[in-house]
Amino acid sequence: MPNPESPTDPIQDADAQEGTDAARRRRRAQFLRELAEARELRDRVQPRRAKAARLRHAMRMRTFRW
Repeated sequence: MPNPESPTDPIQDADAQEGTDAARRRRRAQFLRELAEARELRDRVQPRRAKAARLRHAMRMRTFRW
């Protein structure tokens, strides 16, 4: 039985960190998919607003200075 006061194994810590990183990436990918889906739905149900947003974005891109 491991002693709670003893230092943890660095290899085990690295594996746990990779697991949390992978879980974070999966959650982020899921969030981005849902965000894109919500954006597409909004664009479908509000085509006038979507067109105005596209035009505003195009204007911003044309006037942006690198």
